Amino acid sequence: MLTIDTSITKNPQLHHYLLGAVGPRPICFASTIDKNGNRNLAPFSFFNVFSSNPPIAVFSPANSGRTGEPKDTLLNVLEVPEVVINIVNYEVVHQMSLASSPYERGVDEFIKSGLTPVDSEMVKPSRVKECPVQMECKVIEVKALGEGGGAGNLVICEVLKIHIDEAILDENQMIDQLKIDLVARMGGNWYCRADKNSMFEITKPITTKGIGVDNIPKEIIESGDFSPNELGQLGGIETLPDETDVNEYKLLELSDIFLEYEDDAIQLEKELNKKAKQFLMNEDVESAWKTILSFNN
Repeated sequence: MLTIDTSITKNPQLHHYLLGAVGPRPICFASTIDKNGNRNLAPFSFFNVFSSNPPIAVFSPANSGRTGEPKDTLLNVLEVPEVVINIVNYEVVHQMSLASSPYERGVDEFIKSGLTPVDSEMVKPSRVKECPVQMECKVIEVKALGEGGGAGNLVICEVLKIHIDEAILDENQMIDQLKIDLVARMGGNWYCRADKNSMFEITKPITTKGIGVDNIPKEIIESGDFSPNELGQLGGIETLPDETDVNEYKLLELSDIFLEYEDDAIQLEKELNKKAKQFLMNEDVESAWKTILSFNN
């Protein structure tokens, strides 16, 4: 394993490792103005939300790695502590990339990128019409994390008002993850797109407690048939199926396998575990457990 000592690694190389390892990172378009009212629009992938009560978003305009100079966005929020955080989706990804060009201070990236400014209701900077979600924010703190090239500056914002394109809402007026079509930043020149082909769903254990991998029978763990991730799935069940349910499932669903391999116990167990893995691929943990437990029932 390659080990990096951050105290002796040059910043460009360290920057590469950090951004290559930590991703995908959501992207925000930060719209700001200077004290003279000049607009600026810049994307940041050092960005996320950190609280809903109060609603807090944070992004970090790092100092230029080439010149060490602060970004225009940082200078602007120090002069006018307001910002609109616009969420970037696939439809504006190339315009977002264009706006990240190192234009001189005072150049309007709305014009350069061809995006449309829309007046905000509670802050001075403009919203981006084409972005599916726009958050009007007041800047409550700017925290410098270092000096020179690559040093970040946390811009901590309180969200005052959120504007959401109705086209991305579901029937409950909530944001539909299949409609918003988000993009995210990876390392180097790479991005990724969060569409139906790349997303998958896992039920969050908010009110449930899985049995844990430590309660999976030793012979299942030591069989070598299940990956660590699959063992995590198996450990997520709240209670194991009881013996009656397992026997009923064995008779109704697994009889063909038991008949085919009735004289070869080792291969029978392998085939049952293989079928259980197929259930895990489809997030059917209960059927996977019934299949596994049927071997000894």
